[in-house]
Amino acid sequence: MKIYIDGKYYDERSARISVFDHGVLYGDGIFEGIRAYNGRVFKLQEHLERLFCSAKSILLEIPMSKAELAAAVVQTCRRNRLGEGYIRLLVTRGVGPMGLSPNRCKNPSVVIIAGKIQLYPPELYKRGMEIVTVATTRNLHSALNPAIKSLNYLNNIMAKIEANLAGCEEAIMLNAEGFVAECTGDNLFIIRNGQLCTPPLSAGALHGITRQVVMEIAAESGLAVSEPNLTRYDLFNAEECFLTGTGAEIVPIVKIDGRVIGVGRPGAVTQKLVTQYHTLTNACGEPIYE
Repeated sequence: MKIYIDGKYYDERSARISVFDHGVLYGDGIFEGIRAYNGRVFKLQEHLERLFCSAKSILLEIPMSKAELAAAVVQTCRRNRLGEGYIRLLVTRGVGPMGLSPNRCKNPSVVIIAGKIQLYPPELYKRGMEIVTVATTRNLHSALNPAIKSLNYLNNIMAKIEANLAGCEEAIMLNAEGFVAECTGDNLFIIRNGQLCTPPLSAGALHGITRQVVMEIAAESGLAVSEPNLTRYDLFNAEECFLTGTGAEIVPIVKIDGRVIGVGRPGAVTQKLVTQYHTLTNACGEPIYE
């Protein structure tokens, strides 16, 4: 595997960043997870746009333009002969002295890793996943805004630990008001009264790229789409439920907190959206090989 670090490529064993990088010391940095399908990088421009929005929010100056980053992502995929896989793009605050102040970090670092990913066991996509609600709440907008894809993922990791202790792969996180925000690494959707519903960004949901794609696919298919505040009651009584994410893609949910969702197996609407999503991903994106 060839890994991009600040304009150069390194073998997996020799790829290094400094222990004094504030991304390591304090989680001071941002990232994007991006997918490649059928020799193309899917929704690359949308991911870069979100990356730059995260950077602006934390006053981090990315040392490359969007065009330069796009070229570096594509070249990293090419160097790794990656036609199908996962790309992790990171920008850290860079090396600096001990202490929280970011002003003494002069050179932000860019890292690009392109490889394979399998987020959940394949059988869960066929039979559906069981998830639980956990006690760890989503970060407040007034603390660390959930819209920022920060390298500090402890909020999500603590919720993931709770899910794993409960014997589940994923967890539902509520916000401080008790409304559904999202899962530890995925957005959440339900089908209710024939309508597709997902929590609003104001509830603490990430502006997910896959989330947006699914909403667009659904709307084009004539399915009504809304973003209301949702409670656990709404989830328990949903006709269908599924998760979306760049790594996860679309995962059917068949049980929440011990309550069977719908008929207890992946629903017809979910399965149709999965098919439409895969059709789109295989046809669109920035070409890796000209």
